Amino acid sequence: MSSVIAATRFSVLDRSRTREGHDGPEALRDTVRLAQELEALGYHRFWVSEHHGVPGVAGSAPTVLAAAVAAATRTIRVGTGGVMLPNHQSLVVAEQFGVLESLFPGRIDMGLGRSVGFTDGVRKALGRDKHDAQDFAAQLTELLGWFRGTSGTGVRARPAEGLTVPPYVLAVGEGATIAAEAGLPLVIGDIRGREKMLRGIEAYRGGFRPSPWLAEPYVVIAGTVAVARSEEEARRLLIPEAWSLAYSRTHGTFPPLPPAERVEALTMTEKERGFYESGLRGHLYGTREQVADGLERVIKESGAQEVLVTTSTYDREGLLDSFRGLAGIAGLVEA
Repeated sequence: MSSVIAATRFSVLDRSRTREGHDGPEALRDTVRLAQELEALGYHRFWVSEHHGVPGVAGSAPTVLAAAVAAATRTIRVGTGGVMLPNHQSLVVAEQFGVLESLFPGRIDMGLGRSVGFTDGVRKALGRDKHDAQDFAAQLTELLGWFRGTSGTGVRARPAEGLTVPPYVLAVGEGATIAAEAGLPLVIGDIRGREKMLRGIEAYRGGFRPSPWLAEPYVVIAGTVAVARSEEEARRLLIPEAWSLAYSRTHGTFPPLPPAERVEALTMTEKERGFYESGLRGHLYGTREQVADGLERVIKESGAQEVLVTTSTYDREGLLDSFRGLAGIAGLVEA
């Protein structure tokens, strides 16, 4: 096993994707079961996401789902990837994570993003505007202040004040600069957009300011990784998500994930085919040897301390086999 890979942490973000023929509640239960499986395999952390009004994603309340995951596991770190801060009042976010940390001490991560609702309708329902993301740096400062007791309101965030819940910034656009100036760990993707990702990491390290939360830069790179017995088998795991992405680009919404064989039988328009083929390119997939080589390259190029795997697919057993294979590559379990 590569010493570079052996020195790297491996974690998973599960977006609670719904599948054709399976409803949202089942997707949430699948997320909890997956966390249990990944804990047994030795993964470092397990994160859940926030989406609103998306037919293909069941995870709308990440702190609630994180509580369920933490209650069903014992050792793996649990967190959010992430809570979209512009959608919420910072006091409420602090209180929620304070409760999580109080119930599951030393295991909770606070991953924070700057996205707002996916559509105008969702943003209206949330009482937010697409420009609210521009205030993310100030929102982040306000949130962290609740934990340190520095709010000028005279209000105390209970039970958050005085607790240490590690914050992480999910980088999109200027997110890397915000993470650097705040002195927080950076979660950046996607692995398939290598040059853009590396520029963001360079900007983060160059502008990093030590903080009470973090003394030195910490980089988590995120992306899709699929491991199987053959390259073609691994590629088929990517097909449902690639089609869902193509559909969203042409119809404006993410659908539930279809089986790979149904996608392969579809007649696509030229535009759909272009988005679909694009969605299959650039990911790390293949046999254990192929994925190990790809991982070693991207970890060396980025200097990342951690890899956050974001793979979603219709085939749940194939997905778990992929995570088993990756655990073997990373030395988390016997290969």
